[in-house]
Order: sequence, then C-alpha cells, then structure tokens
Amino acid sequence: MARKSSSAGYPAAFAHPEDHRDQSRRARVEVEFDNQAILGRLFGEFDANLVLIENRLGVYIAARGNRVVIEGAQDDVARTRDVLAKMHDRLQTGQHLDTGEIEAMIAMSNEPTLDGIITGDAKAPPIMIRTRKKTITPRSAMQADYMRQLASRDVIFALGPAGTGKTYLAVAQAVAQLITGSVQRLILSRPAVEAGERLGFLPGDMKEKVDPYLRPLYDALYDCMPPEQVERRLASGEIEIAPIAFMRGRTLADSFIILDEAQNTTKEQMKMFLTRFGQGSRMVICGDPRQVDIPGGPAMSGLNDAVARLDGVDGIGVTRFGIADVVRHPIVGRIVEAYEGEDRLIP
Repeated sequence: MARKSSSAGYPAAFAHPEDHRDQSRRARVEVEFDNQAILGRLFGEFDANLVLIENRLGVYIAARGNRVVIEGAQDDVARTRDVLAKMHDRLQTGQHLDTGEIEAMIAMSNEPTLDGIITGDAKAPPIMIRTRKKTITPRSAMQADYMRQLASRDVIFALGPAGTGKTYLAVAQAVAQLITGSVQRLILSRPAVEAGERLGFLPGDMKEKVDPYLRPLYDALYDCMPPEQVERRLASGEIEIAPIAFMRGRTLADSFIILDEAQNTTKEQMKMFLTRFGQGSRMVICGDPRQVDIPGGPAMSGLNDAVARLDGVDGIGVTRFGIADVVRHPIVGRIVEAYEGEDRLIP
C-alpha cells in the first residue's frame, strides 16, 4: 500500500516560490511505495500513466526511485494521491491496470480531502465482482451503486446510454453467482428487433437465427469465463440464451435472468417477462429508453412503462446512468452527448 513519507507538514500547503497567487491553496506531497517490483506498471512506459494523471488533474508529478512528489492545488494533489494509491493497490492484488481503469479512478476521485489517502470507508467491504477470468471493480460512482444493487436486489432496472456497463456488469454478476452456486442457471434474453434496418429471413437453425441479436451477451460471457466453460455450460443448459418470445409460459427458479435491449419490448412482453420470476432468482433488465426501435417509439416501450409502474416498489431497484457514466472510451461519451444535446438525464 502507498504511504505518506513526507514530514514537511502535510496537509499544510507548500507554494512555489515564483507563485504569488493564493498560496494557501497549494500543496506539495511526497508518496513512497513499498513494492518496487510493480513500479514499472504503476508509472507506465516512459511514465505514461503519470503524464495521463498530470494532464487530467493539472498537477506536476516527479518520480524518483520509489518516491513520487506531487505539486499543485490542494484538491488536485489529494485526488492525485488517491488515484496513485488505488492504482498501486490494484497492482498489488494482481489485478489488471490499463488506461480505462486509470481514467475511471480519476473520474471517481471528485470529493478529495487532504486528510490522508482517500480509500473510502475502511470498514466497508470492497465493491467488486470476481469471475474466473478477472476481478471487476466499478469505474464510476453510479457503477458502484449498480454493483451494490446487483448483489442485493431481486429485480434491477438499469437505464442509460451505450458504454455505461449496464449489460456487462449484469453478466459478470450472473457469472460470479453461477460459479459460486448461488444460482443454478444463467438465462440471457433480448427482443429480436433490428436497429433501424430489416435483415430479412436468416438461414440456419433457431440458434443460428438468434445468435446475431445476442452477440453482445456472448461477448460479455467470454470476457468473464474461459471459452471452454462457456461452451460446456451452454451445452448442459446451465447457460441459456434465447429471444424473449421463448420466455412465455415458463417459471424461472434459481436463475439469474438478464433482459438486454429491454427498451424494444412491448408492454405486453415486459409484463410477461417480469412475471416469469421464480424462487431463488434474480432479474436484471437493461436498456436505453431513448433508443427505441419498435413501432410507436418510447410511448410504446415496455421498459419505460415498467419503470414508471415499479420504481419504488419494495425489492426493485432502478439505476439511471448518464453521459458522465460512459466508461467504454472517453470519445463514446462525447458522441452520446453530441447526439443527445442538452437533454442529458435519463427519464
């Protein structure tokens, strides 16, 4: 873990001699890292990770051996310390660290304090999802709230634009519970509705016909579980992937059920799907209320209707992601913002 080694009066401010602005709000802090073996990955090739943090937070960072000196405004120095400590802890526990994770840590360090390294409530368990291939941690405050709901609520609605992790985190939680035996089956579903085009009649058997619609769910599965396990569990029926039309008449007990692209369900389909819920099950409904491809638009969407009816019902959670929660790539957030203009809040 990163520790403070400076005895120069942290959190007292240190001003640059040439800086005659409000010096009381500037700080200079030195941080020392215990595990030198991971410093190369912590700093990045040619200190690329440090440069990224400097550019995002407006601080100056100087690395000398296993020590880092941070200078800048108090809040920015505190945020930088927080980010570096979390990066170090992530590598220390054997987790992967890339630019996306660093960007997420920076985005989540918006409430800094100079009273020590910011790691949250030390008594609270860390928020994470462990799968066979990786350990997943939240990349935004809203993702953290969503992950808490995934671990505690029976039915969760996840609303928001592309790139916010709605489906990916739901699949990861489902895989984690399937591995531990908390559920016996993982059922992934979505409506077979094309996004603005007509594909005509597709060749092949039923699986080959619906696979193109369900590819995002497959991608998330293979990212969380070794391919041979995915194939084995698909063959055994432990993992089932099917269009929503195949849900009628079933009772889904001891299952983790995910409905993706739920904005393209009708009100009747959504009611049918929700009432499939059985004992020992958990259900997650993901969708973007603004990307409705069914005739009639948002007014006919089963997702919008269900959230309006069920928000606030005991046992049901609703997570509303916004543009600021896009974690896929920074440019995706800018693209979504450009298309949505000033109307940025999910209804």
